[in-house]
Amino acid sequence: MRLVIADCTVDYTGRLSAHLPRANRLLMLKGDGSILVHSDSGSYKPLNWMNPPCTISTIEVGEAAAELGVVEAWQVEQGKTGDKLLISIYEIFSDVNHDLGEEPGLLKDGVEANLQQLLAEQVHRVHPEAILVRREYFTAIGPVDILLSVPGAGHIAVELKRRGEIDGVEQLTRYLELLNRDPLLAPVRGVYAAQEIKPQARTLAEDRGIECLVLDYDELKGSSPEGNTLF
Repeated sequence: MRLVIADCTVDYTGRLSAHLPRANRLLMLKGDGSILVHSDSGSYKPLNWMNPPCTISTIEVGEAAAELGVVEAWQVEQGKTGDKLLISIYEIFSDVNHDLGEEPGLLKDGVEANLQQLLAEQVHRVHPEAILVRREYFTAIGPVDILLSVPGAGHIAVELKRRGEIDGVEQLTRYLELLNRDPLLAPVRGVYAAQEIKPQARTLAEDRGIECLVLDYDELKGSSPEGNTLF
């Protein structure tokens, strides 16, 4: 990756036209061929960019541009659309290259799979007498996240989401309708579990007799056998 901090202007032409007036900016040239123009504000979003495949070439500075102080000009062309990005540089303050190596990808912590595993290890949070039947209990319309049995009281179907919204309640409702047709499982009641449950989803769930359970991921993780290990 090449990182250039420069005093520059940027002009985009193609499907639309855009101009960034002269200012100090970060020019990020990635190994995949993309280029991003960043300012010192706007969070992660670049002011302008060009996605790969694209070609970046240094072109001759015109006489008029040179008189204005332009010392270097880059032309970036998108291979598929033909859109162009012209970066006119007046001064370069920093120009460094870094080999970042191979990217292993984002390992997400706290996603639904993590929540499912942790809650399956701590089913007492759903019901003090609950026994895990299995995770990903197969049905004809999809897998129930967690199915529990309660001695003398039937079963509990648990639907897990990071953020509980109405569509999750609808999904659990369909599972319950199907599961309660099975005499070996009925009665089956539902628990909608999430780190956050939207008010509309809670109202709908309670109206349908579905219990809502708000999960604290850090607490779940700290209480699990794996969460208590040092390494």
